[in-house]
Amino acid sequence: MKAPINELKMKIPALSVNEGACRAMVAAFCAQLDPNIEELADIKCAVSEAVTNCIVHAYAGRGGVIYITVGLYENREISVQIRDRGCGIPDVREAMQPLYTTDKSGERSGMGFAVMESFMTRLRVSSAVGRGTRVTMWKQLG
Repeated sequence: MKAPINELKMKIPALSVNEGACRAMVAAFCAQLDPNIEELADIKCAVSEAVTNCIVHAYAGRGGVIYITVGLYENREISVQIRDRGCGIPDVREAMQPLYTTDKSGERSGMGFAVMESFMTRLRVSSAVGRGTRVTMWKQLG
């Protein structure tokens, strides 16, 4: 992939009150490529899911840092990378299955990765136990 024509890098505390700010900042930055309302809503929903996963699963409410990198490309493609240095995922393939959750309370549906995948053009997840997880999503704008 070519180098982005513009890039945003953010580092934000993994607090639930910051989820909306992450959505808004990524959406505002992506607005440079003039996405339609539906495309922008898709990006915001996918970012929300990824950030929430960091807060709830990676750091389990203990706090930490979420790193977000957004790239804008000449071909009207957007990449969003969200990573953490949390607990990591032992089996990414299993975790990406719809309805899979490690939440014992029954509050979580296990649909986070499925939601991200449904709103974005491509999704890649890599993780190492004890070192964290990296979610990279791409959206090709019309």
